[in-house]
Amino acid sequence: MLDEDLADLYGVETKRLVEQVKRNIERFPGDFMFQLDKEEIAALRSQIATSKGGRGGRRYAPYVFTEQGVAMLSSVIRSGQAIAVNIEIMRAFVELRRAAISRLLCGRRGWRLPLVPKAETELDAAEQAAKGKAARGSVPRGAHGELAAESRDPVQILGRQDESRVSELVPIRYERMLASSFAFFRGAAAVMAADLAQTPRSGLEAQLCGDAHLSNFGVFSAPDRRLVFDCNDFDETCRGPFEWDVKRLAASIAVAGRERGFGKRQRRRTTLAAVAAYRRAMREFAAMRNLDVWYSRLDVEPAVAALRTQLDGRRLRRLERNLAKARARDSLRALDRLSHVRDGSVRIVSDPPLITPLAELTDAADAEQQLQAVLAAYRETLSPDLRRLVASYRYVDAARKVVGVGSVGTRAWIVLLLGRDDGDPLFLQAKEAQASVLEPYLEGAAPSDHGRRVVEGQRLMQAAGDAFLGWVTAKGFDGEERCFYVRQLWDGKGSAEVERMSVADLAAYGSLCGEALARAHARSGERVAIAAYLGKADRFDQALARFAEAYADRNEDDFQRLRDAARSGESAVAGPPA
Repeated sequence: MLDEDLADLYGVETKRLVEQVKRNIERFPGDFMFQLDKEEIAALRSQIATSKGGRGGRRYAPYVFTEQGVAMLSSVIRSGQAIAVNIEIMRAFVELRRAAISRLLCGRRGWRLPLVPKAETELDAAEQAAKGKAARGSVPRGAHGELAAESRDPVQILGRQDESRVSELVPIRYERMLASSFAFFRGAAAVMAADLAQTPRSGLEAQLCGDAHLSNFGVFSAPDRRLVFDCNDFDETCRGPFEWDVKRLAASIAVAGRERGFGKRQRRRTTLAAVAAYRRAMREFAAMRNLDVWYSRLDVEPAVAALRTQLDGRRLRRLERNLAKARARDSLRALDRLSHVRDGSVRIVSDPPLITPLAELTDAADAEQQLQAVLAAYRETLSPDLRRLVASYRYVDAARKVVGVGSVGTRAWIVLLLGRDDGDPLFLQAKEAQASVLEPYLEGAAPSDHGRRVVEGQRLMQAAGDAFLGWVTAKGFDGEERCFYVRQLWDGKGSAEVERMSVADLAAYGSLCGEALARAHARSGERVAIAAYLGKADRFDQALARFAEAYADRNEDDFQRLRDAARSGESAVAGPPA
């Protein structure tokens, strides 16, 4: 093929193509490439019937590339099309080799080894990097700053979620969402999912948190009892474009910055810090061995020790006070706060509608037996050793408990179990898992068991998770079958006080969240391709800073629309029950 034809194929100027060849001339021996002589040029001109401009009218002799030269050229030209061609050439060579091996192994018996496409996990690092760089041609990093024009009604989207929730709890959800624009943002994951679906997609995927805002990161106790920092909410987890999680995080920082009264430049600084931390961490993970990525985690104690010289006395004391609170949040603390002794027996306190014991919700004689059967089914999703441990506890009481902001109205239960005596509690939380808010906008993201989806997504993304994490599908007292995931209620869990952060605090905390999110994506996604796509420069960071500010504007508009709906007495938005 002529150099000019290949330049068209690879999307570059002929002059640039030739320059790259000359810079890498040692890669093009005579059987890869040659230059036309005068007679061949004359013949070319006569065939094309021209003497100036276009083919045959060149000031220098054209280069001609053989099959080997075409393949080599695709590896030295820097363009998305050239990279894509190079990837396909390498895949074709692999398939040809497999076919040849199959022929040698199987002889004339007519059987062939199956020629299957290479899975993403089978791509080597060079192929993954090439894929990431090629994605820039399809979706430039700057395109992620775009936010499509509004084409949905936030109040309607939230209202559709109400249909599957406990009706008497729905007003509490809106009461909490109406507390501030950041609280609204926390509860409006479904609204943002509709907006994210309209944004450009990189084509590079990871297991998504699905709701990666600032308050869904925090500390908790790992199975080895050390405090770790990580993403800690997976109700919306599913596989999808990695940038959706990063955009959710970036937007939450911009919204939180406005809530704190920070100026535009300050908000931009904090957002850029978080996205840059994600990008740099992803590049670091891309260079690590698979096992090193898998075992990587952020232990809190070493991190605090490193911060002691960087924080002033007031901020350090506040940090240590918050960590002390987190360490104290365990089943013993839950027993003290959430139970009392009645008629000589330990029972969960009653504080409806926030905490409503099972006995106050149903008079079914077999309610406790049903719940114990559900616990037995949950135990089957645990490893044999933990199954034995949980079985050593006896059921005592259960209650429906309102949790979170966006989750209010879904069915969430707390279950009190006791071990050797009344001072040996285990509090579990069984939380309803509905379809991910991202599911309508992603192909193949419709699992039948959403409890299992949450558990498997969490196990994939977290370096150290809750040992008691499991799932169960059970019929409610209304006869409807629902999915739940089960975990410990309190186990060293703590989150940052976003509403009290300074600009420096928000930048530092956002960076920590960005790093944790990159770790979760690196464990579950195409980390080398994502790192190559992001690159060393800050184009992606700058784009997401623009997106975050634009989305903060939209969030304020949506928040106001919900407030207007509440003032007008619209449906459940009007307020909490009397």
